[in-house]
Amino acid sequence: MAVLKIARMGHPVLLRRCDPVADPGAPEIRRLVADMMETMEDAPGVGLAAPQVHVPLRLFVFRVPGARREDDPEDLPQSNTVLINPEIAFLTEERVLRWEGCLSIPGLRAAVPRAPRIRYRGVDLEGNPIERVVSGFHAGVVQHEYDHLDGILYPMRMQDFRLFGFTEELHRAAEAQAQAQAQAQAQRQTGSDA
Repeated sequence: MAVLKIARMGHPVLLRRCDPVADPGAPEIRRLVADMMETMEDAPGVGLAAPQVHVPLRLFVFRVPGARREDDPEDLPQSNTVLINPEIAFLTEERVLRWEGCLSIPGLRAAVPRAPRIRYRGVDLEGNPIERVVSGFHAGVVQHEYDHLDGILYPMRMQDFRLFGFTEELHRAAEAQAQAQAQAQAQRQTGSDA
């Protein structure tokens, strides 16, 4: 196995629709998936699509750590998984903002509108079908990776660019806001005790 070079925003491979995988069990596909899993873990990330490692094929790897799950029974934890020739169906017209980052856009994050509940299907390396209905973080990860297969990067989905920035700056701003709210709460508490 090997850690692969990740294509960054601006590389043409990230902007094209990928080709279907003809033989999911082919040795070169097995090798690619193993290398992608190692690359995802090394990055570290929760998903990686084939075009992100310069291979324009319709497959991605992902995982949903238990700690990232939301309080929803359909937000299922998921160990390292490959999804080959995937399809997605949105199970609601609703869209919710979900904070996302991307290994191809390092150091930045944004709030992206995503369907809160989806059904996805595809096959694994043995050609066995995979089909799940998921929500929350799990649904967001799958939508993000699926977009890569159609040449879509998350900034292309954004509606409010005020919710886009460097991870460090967004974290600092959130901390400052939380501190200001805590101080205001303490002042209100002190005022009501007087």
